[in-house]
Amino acid sequence: MGRPTWDEYFLNILDAVALRASCDRGKSGCVITMDNRILSTGYVGAPAGLPSCDEVGHLLREVKYEYGEVKQHCVRTIHAEQNAIIYAARYGVSINGATLYCTMTPCPVCCMLIIASGIKRVVAKHDYQASADTKNMFASANIELTILNQQTIY
Repeated sequence: MGRPTWDEYFLNILDAVALRASCDRGKSGCVITMDNRILSTGYVGAPAGLPSCDEVGHLLREVKYEYGEVKQHCVRTIHAEQNAIIYAARYGVSINGATLYCTMTPCPVCCMLIIASGIKRVVAKHDYQASADTKNMFASANIELTILNQQTIY
């Protein structure tokens, strides 16, 4: 077994970060790096000080996808990408020009935050079922998106 690439290294750390997720419906994590150094991490969880799914259960809402399917989503939590961006801002860490590693292709809201924060590269372990808008926005913003496993997560 050889030495991991930087992407493999940060994706292994991503898996450890995701273990902290407090919603079992979306055990995902995020690692933001610059020059092969970790700037911030985040995982799926309720905002600090508010009850989490682990404590009080899920807060489910129906979401209708562009292809017509309706699913239940938990809205008690902040996405991993949002948490990582928020914590960088909270502690005054610039992520302009950084690389973001995430469990799955970011949702459109996370995508817009990534674009606005100046992140230039996104590496996702998996593709997400509703990623067309995200892929289009990243392409328009000249943000490099690499999806390592083309198996779609639902």
